[in-house]
This record gives sequence, structure tokens and C-alpha cells, in this order.
Amino acid sequence: MSIQRIVDRILVGVILLALWQLTSLWIGFYWVSSPLQVAQRMVAWLSDGTLFTESGYTIGSALIGFTLGAVPGAVIPFLLRRRPVLAAILDPYLVAGYATPKLALTPLLIVWFGIGIWSKVALVASISFFLIFFNTQAGVRGISPQLIRMAEILGARETKVARLVVWPAALPYILAGVRVSLPFSISGTAIAEMLSANHGLGYLIQASAVSFDPTGSFTAIITLTAILTIVNILVNRSERRIFNWRPAAAAFGRPKGALG
Repeated sequence: MSIQRIVDRILVGVILLALWQLTSLWIGFYWVSSPLQVAQRMVAWLSDGTLFTESGYTIGSALIGFTLGAVPGAVIPFLLRRRPVLAAILDPYLVAGYATPKLALTPLLIVWFGIGIWSKVALVASISFFLIFFNTQAGVRGISPQLIRMAEILGARETKVARLVVWPAALPYILAGVRVSLPFSISGTAIAEMLSANHGLGYLIQASAVSFDPTGSFTAIITLTAILTIVNILVNRSERRIFNWRPAAAAFGRPKGALG
């Protein structure tokens, strides 16, 4: 990255902070906290461990739910590849499940699992499953039948075809799903925490808001934004490392037909 690019980005950041400060002065600190107030609150919450505790709760819920949803979401398309009749039967139900607004299920999940971690885990699992499933399905269905037939002619069994042909072809689609669903899982957890929870960044945002403490809400929102930014950077770097042998356009372009 060139020095000019870095300077330009810093300049944009300074302008945004200045606009934020001016907005706070114009509307009033009671409604919009200033950057200095947020920075002071962040230091205080870091010092007493509040941000570490609440961030850990949100991230932990999101990662458990993501794992429970993403693993079957990535495996099932491979199992259905050799069962086209079953795939055709299940397809409309899977599409309906994908179309269902997951956040609308939050009140039911709270009734079933309580206000603790497991209602958030169930919500995130339902989100990540469908995102990973349909991306993986697009990769599996996009493989050339001639390529699979050639491998079978050369004597490859089904397990070897799946491991050496289908899996490498579907991997970019799976990672595209991870790129979308993992940050979405964290933000979805925070939204669910706003509705009903006693821990987490979402709870911190909501509790600060109802206490007429905009500084606390802004601090938690900025912390959540920073976490999502770091997650995106880590996913993108992992993708580059996995596909460092491929041309940049092929490795990092969005797979044709993938969701997100």
C-alpha cells in the first residue's frame, strides 16, 4: 500500500471524527456523544474489564452458533450430490427456510431456550446454516460433469472424487459463505442480545440506551464495529493464504452463483 493511500485514509478518518464532533456540538452531548467522551468511556470499560467480558460473551455465542450451523451447511450439499431425487424434494423447503426472517424467530427462541446464550446460538446456527448451505450447493452443482466422469473413468471411487475433485471446486464457494455468514453471525448475536439478554455487547447497547447513556451505546457500537472489521480482515487473509497459488482474480473474485 502506498504512503499516499495511507495518508488519504487517515485524512478521511480525521474528517469523519470532525463531523462527528460537530454533530455532537450541534445536537447536544445528551443525544450524540462526542468522540472524546466515547474514548474516555472505552478506556474506563477496558480498565475494569467490561468490554472484554461482554465482547467475549457475544463472540463466544456467535462462534458456537456459527459452528453448529456451518458444519452441516457445508456437509449436506456433498451428501445430496449423489441423491438428486432427495435434493429435489428438499429444495423448496430449504428455500423456504432460507427466506424465513430469522430475527422474527427470536421471541420463540427466547421462549424455548431462555434469555441466556442458547437462544443466541440457535439464532446464529439458523443464519449460518442456510448461508453456507446455498453457497456450498452452488459450488457442488457448478462442477463440470465431464470432469467428474473423467475421474471415474480413471478409476477414482466416490470418496476420492469428492475429496480430490468436488471439494477443491466447492471450497471457494464455502469460503464466500464464511465471508458473509461469520460477520453476520456476530451482528445477529448482538441484535438478539438487544431484544433479551443479560450479557453481551447488544445488551450493553440496549442497557445504555434505556439508561439515557448515549456514550455507553456509542462505545459498545464502536467496539462491535471494530470486532466485525477484524473478523473481515482475518477471513480475507485466510482466504488469500489458502488460495495463494491461484491468480488474484480467480482466488478473490466472488464465485459465480454464490450467495452474498
